[in-house]
Amino acid sequence: MRILVTGREGQLARSLSERGALHAELEVECVGRPELDLGERGSVAAAIQRLEPDLVINAAAYTAVDQAESEPDLAYSVNADGAGEIARAAHDIGAGIIQISTDYVFDGKAAAPYREEAPTNPLGVYGSSKLAGEEQVRSGNPDHLIIRTSWVYSPFGRNFLKTMLRLAADHDEVRVVADQIGCPTSALDVADAILAAAQSRQGRGRTYHVAGRGSCTWAQFAEEIFRRSSEFGGPFAAVVPIPTTDFPTPAARPHYSVLDSSRFEQEFGFVMQRWEDSTREIVGRLARG
Repeated sequence: MRILVTGREGQLARSLSERGALHAELEVECVGRPELDLGERGSVAAAIQRLEPDLVINAAAYTAVDQAESEPDLAYSVNADGAGEIARAAHDIGAGIIQISTDYVFDGKAAAPYREEAPTNPLGVYGSSKLAGEEQVRSGNPDHLIIRTSWVYSPFGRNFLKTMLRLAADHDEVRVVADQIGCPTSALDVADAILAAAQSRQGRGRTYHVAGRGSCTWAQFAEEIFRRSSEFGGPFAAVVPIPTTDFPTPAARPHYSVLDSSRFEQEFGFVMQRWEDSTREIVGRLARG
């Protein structure tokens, strides 16, 4: 199976490239700018027509959550219109699409983990643009899977886990929000889940949640990162829990965005790791260099 992954430098694209290399039956090719630019109409279709993949995984996105509030046109151009163009271009050559979406499509007012059919109500431009992307993918290609994930971290790029380790190298204490609850999710684990789904013909036309097992606050996540880092002889700091109001941002975050991944687990027979186990793996990998 030939798989085209949009994006080249993002956490998920790099994770898909690494994990895809472990499957002899898969040919995973990551394509990014300037060859494929979701903000430039026409480049997406041209790349897909040239490469003729069996499946496209849209891992590229505008992910600057706060900046999106002042750049809504760009966020929608990439996350909505770009996703729609990918879906239609894939459909034109008979290929399927796996679209990556986010917990930010929800408003965080739930009291139990979100299932796929829960009402969506994004709080900001980023979540709204990703939700619009879901809708364009659904209408543009019936052979689709939409996978929502959350709080993604990895050994690659910029993410919360790496930021905490960087801060701990220079500070004895780190102030971290303690009233937002979600599912920390390893991009490497998501990549494994996506590739499992890619090799199955199940679930086409459906939406799934794929996130680390368990949940925690950002402060608890930071504490676990530092605990694991300390075990490997890396930097660590004391965590000072703070409310969201003490860390204002341009974009509102959902206070509760725990995703229920049981549908994906049951239908594809793939169980995500607990977030603590994945955290240990990634912290250890970074510690080993």
